[in-house]
Amino acid sequence: MVLGARLQTARTALRLRQKKTAVPAQQRTFRRLLRSFAKTAFGRKVGVEAGLTYAQFQRRVPLHTHADLAPYIDQMKRGAADVLWPGKCPFYAVTPGTTDGPVKSLPVTWDLLDHFRCATRDALLYYCVRTGSTKVFHGRHLLLGGSNALALIPEAAPFTAYEGDLSSLIALNLSKWIEHHLYEPGADIEQLNDWSKKLDAIVARTRRLDISLIAGLPSWLLTLAEALRPGGSADPARAPSLKQTIWPNLECLVHSGVPLGPFQGELRRAYGASVHFHEIYPAAEGFIAAQDATPIEGLRLMADTGLFFEFLPMKYFDEDRLGTLGPAAVPLEGVKANEDYALVLTTPGGLCRYVTGDMVRFVSTEPPRLIYIGRTGLQLNAFGERVIEKELTDALLAVCSPNGWSITNFHVAPMFTDSLTGNNRGRHEWWIELRPGSVQNPTGPALALQLDAELKVRNADYEVKRRSNNIEAPIARLVMPGVFEHWMRHHGKWGGQNKLPRCRSDRTIADELMQLARFND
Repeated sequence: MVLGARLQTARTALRLRQKKTAVPAQQRTFRRLLRSFAKTAFGRKVGVEAGLTYAQFQRRVPLHTHADLAPYIDQMKRGAADVLWPGKCPFYAVTPGTTDGPVKSLPVTWDLLDHFRCATRDALLYYCVRTGSTKVFHGRHLLLGGSNALALIPEAAPFTAYEGDLSSLIALNLSKWIEHHLYEPGADIEQLNDWSKKLDAIVARTRRLDISLIAGLPSWLLTLAEALRPGGSADPARAPSLKQTIWPNLECLVHSGVPLGPFQGELRRAYGASVHFHEIYPAAEGFIAAQDATPIEGLRLMADTGLFFEFLPMKYFDEDRLGTLGPAAVPLEGVKANEDYALVLTTPGGLCRYVTGDMVRFVSTEPPRLIYIGRTGLQLNAFGERVIEKELTDALLAVCSPNGWSITNFHVAPMFTDSLTGNNRGRHEWWIELRPGSVQNPTGPALALQLDAELKVRNADYEVKRRSNNIEAPIARLVMPGVFEHWMRHHGKWGGQNKLPRCRSDRTIADELMQLARFND
């Protein structure tokens, strides 16, 4: 196993050093995907032909949302063949998401599973290349995903179709070799739906194993650490790390889903100062990117694992006109660094020019590296300020890190005030939960003042709105520990791959938090 990993790592290192390979890989992927889409009912309807040039494809095929494709997906669930992708599809991934809308069901074809296997392997090899070590293959790999339990889709009868968490579909299709030598916590534990019971079972099983890698959302990695460390979370700053006490060969934490920044210090203290972080960018639609260099350099686009990428400049983005914006989207060779784009995918899962709802920003174009900056539907824009999740996270981190304040969770929403002119006016309301144990805790007013200053630096629109008093000074509410956990449990989003929206342009979440919270202003 170790010898094979070394050979694969050497080959990956050579491939990553080659120049200008991403665009040709995308062009090959485009031609290959078109040949498959041309065989489908959907492809014929939108005019896909095997020999289309990209310019023809760009003009002819509109951008699509999940709502556009839902009727086709319903046909596939009932056993229809050659609808969005050649053949029949018995598996469907239910997106956990950020509770920002209805649950979505996406087809998971055999070709899409091949893509995920290839991309997951490459993402791990990227880690080996950049660290110069294959020791991560010496131990077991613990994945903190959703339940592996699949549910029959009743309306599919007489066709047999199943739906479940994407991680469960991938785990159930692992090779026997990986399942035997690497994969944890095992099929029985992964079947558990109750996160608390699942966590207890993971702790009981893995504390005696040789774990070298753990993967999950940063918040759930912390939850696992609190359950495993001596003394729990009573005094996390003084408790020995898990590398010191349980897993001496632990070397890698794979994280995704939310920015690591608010959790990095706590994770390093919990797992060990020498443990490496490795960021990946998977989605239910496909595996987008993975870290191949330092964190500041972004994540390398996985251009050669079967997905065709397009990018719609956010300056053109209009959710109500997406069907007309196809010509505005550009392929990889058309992107520019430091511009914001809505991510558009064409995949071997049957999604064609699919608008994922993610926003990305390229750090470099050669090689293509990007960062995730938020959701198109979850910008803070009630007053025309157009603030994105990354700017809010960076502002809060800039305030908290120098003071040693660890962030558990946060959410930002608008507070509206009456206006005689009929225009929206008001301020931002920050809901912040800090981890206990700081020597000196902040007050809400002091925190709000610093957040206001940081956000002015990061967002020119916000600064203009504040200077003209179209947005008033923000309010920061420091809530007692457990408020966000209570909210997520109430919505059935505790555990697995679930995450809380960092911001909304309405008060859907804020008003519910108001009912739960006690303040420490």
